[in-house]
Amino acid sequence: MLKNKTVVLGVTGSIAAYKMANVASMLVKLHADVNVIMTENATNFINPITFETLTGNKCLVDTFDRNFQFNVEHVALAKRADIFMVAPASANIIGKIAGGIADDMLSTTIMAAKCPKLIAPAMNTNMLENPIVQDNIRKLQSYGYEIIESASGYLACGDTGKGKLPNEQLLVDYILKYIAAEKDMQGIKVLVTAGPTMEAIDPVRFISNHSTGKMGYAIARQAMLRGADVTLVTGKVAITPPEFVTVVPVTSAQDMYEAVTAASADQDIIIKAAAVADYKPAEVSDNKIKKSDADMSIPLTRTKDILAFLGMQREEARKTDGDSRLARQIICGFSMETQNLLENSRKKLEKKKIDIVAANNLKTAGAGFGTDTNVLTLITQDEDIELPQMSKEECADRLLTQLIKMRK
Repeated sequence: MLKNKTVVLGVTGSIAAYKMANVASMLVKLHADVNVIMTENATNFINPITFETLTGNKCLVDTFDRNFQFNVEHVALAKRADIFMVAPASANIIGKIAGGIADDMLSTTIMAAKCPKLIAPAMNTNMLENPIVQDNIRKLQSYGYEIIESASGYLACGDTGKGKLPNEQLLVDYILKYIAAEKDMQGIKVLVTAGPTMEAIDPVRFISNHSTGKMGYAIARQAMLRGADVTLVTGKVAITPPEFVTVVPVTSAQDMYEAVTAASADQDIIIKAAAVADYKPAEVSDNKIKKSDADMSIPLTRTKDILAFLGMQREEARKTDGDSRLARQIICGFSMETQNLLENSRKKLEKKKIDIVAANNLKTAGAGFGTDTNVLTLITQDEDIELPQMSKEECADRLLTQLIKMRK
């Protein structure tokens, strides 16, 4: 994912420095070229050899170290960097950068860098809340630095409060947000639905399906990485939503209908990947239905058709203002079939008045619920695009590329 990308990690004197070994390792596994610069104080918390072993690159500490290739190293590395993250960032380094002081390898290199720069403060709560530190942080933000908010919890000094370095995965996610993908969806608003809905029978039981939300979550994450402004409307699932998207949790088909319709008119692309129940119990008991020896039947009634509403809403917009955002909206539905995949999906395309259906067959190996792969066929008015089995992230990217193409 980060092949041919150069990531520079600046590590300063903080007990949280140990976390950066894991961050470096995670980035290397994503095929990034990771270069670590440490302040002299940081070497008291973690040995530079640790980073050199993990990254395969020399860990830079001394500005005047002569044991590397002859060039102005801080300038050369600054030019190569695709992103620069200082984590943990002490009050000292924050003050230096804000004041334009460049007196060691880390501060001189970040001054010479023109790539995106991220600062993750980590320190005692009282230090973090000091007005001088807060003023320096605001100053860095005004210069275009992204400040990663400190986490709260029990600190090494024994205090409890804000000042912890965020977890390693979040730090990596920030880097991925900036450099993992080309920003070809910048400025595009995307709404994605994901996961199952749950239709209550009584306070204990419900009707649902086997959807895990993996496909919808992959679409939301890849769209975010490509620069889109993403809203994720999600049923209850057991996976963590991607960072940097607006998450709207729902339970029932009616909840999802209300959430989608409230936001739909302002979207450029809508992708309905959720497995929404077609039917719900006609009546919901206020109390648990007690077991008896007789059989039980549950009368069902139709849920509201979200996809049909979206298609109809867009048709109405095209009649009144064909150049509005709503009139130009691209709508993608999903179709999970067990037989007659193309025929059933094309009927859905026509009936719902949408642009594309991403169809898969539950009986195809690698395309069922809960898998990490999928086998999609993208069905439009003009063509059927059969994709091979691939990861859900790869499927998501291929689908998004097709939607961008249709939008143009």
